[in-house]
Amino acid sequence: MYLCYFDEAGNGQVVTAEKPDSQPAMVIGGFAVPEARLHALVRGFMELKRSYVPCLAKEGVRPLQVIRHELKGDTVRRKYRHGGRNHARWADRLISDLLSLLEEHDCRVLARAWVLREDTVNDAEGMYLSSVRSLCEDFEHYLAQRGGQGVAVLDSRSYVKNVKNVDCVTAEKFRQGADRLPHLAEAPVFGHSDTHAGLQIADLVVSGILFPAVCTTYADDLTWNVHCHPGHAAAREHCPRLGRLQYRYEVRPGKWTGGVVVSDQRGHRSARELFTQSGDLSNGVPAPARPADEVLAPVTAEPPSAAGLAETVS
Repeated sequence: MYLCYFDEAGNGQVVTAEKPDSQPAMVIGGFAVPEARLHALVRGFMELKRSYVPCLAKEGVRPLQVIRHELKGDTVRRKYRHGGRNHARWADRLISDLLSLLEEHDCRVLARAWVLREDTVNDAEGMYLSSVRSLCEDFEHYLAQRGGQGVAVLDSRSYVKNVKNVDCVTAEKFRQGADRLPHLAEAPVFGHSDTHAGLQIADLVVSGILFPAVCTTYADDLTWNVHCHPGHAAAREHCPRLGRLQYRYEVRPGKWTGGVVVSDQRGHRSARELFTQSGDLSNGVPAPARPADEVLAPVTAEPPSAAGLAETVS
């Protein structure tokens, strides 16, 4: 049995200089973990919280209180952006320790990132829906390769959004004919982040690492945008290590998918740029894989509309 936890950062709103806090990227993603390792992962994450939030380590603090206290990705971004050297070091150590936990417990990262054009209306729900569908297909492949069953857990948004954005997966599982996602035990379920440590970890991966790294990699010219602050570039330093945690697979000779896929609607640049440092294209490439310039092909298609996607699965 395997669990996969997904969260999102960014809302798909119009990116405009009139709103310096408009978000130039939307990232949906998370990580898969063997159920047999989940308990130890959560225990390790609780210890990590106690290390970085001293009040949680005080005598008398109950385990439930530790679980309910969230370390948020936007806190990491604020530390990088406004906190000074000591706060940036705190954020770096936190992310490094988090990645160590994911490595220790055989976790694998899956994500979809959309880089948005300025002054353009985006189909945010269509992007979210297509991302969930694609991520569940990747998770299905992960499960099939391991001969196991799994459940995807999404961070709860609102009732209307929750229902709409898993209909495509439900249709794939319960359509007439063969189940296209047979290793998923159920359509994605929803949880609240303050009650699920897995969703909190997904938030740190998506909001604390991938979102600021995507913004500063693909939209660093938007100097007026708070999410492209130079301090956020520190998150990108963790991406080569994150890259080695990706779950990627070959769908046909020379064609790889899974892991972190980027749709750069601004410059049509490939995702491999996210996992390189100082021009070294060999960093961050997970094994087994193609050479670095082939590993992560860009996804440049326009996001489909929610209505269009609904038609494809009906």
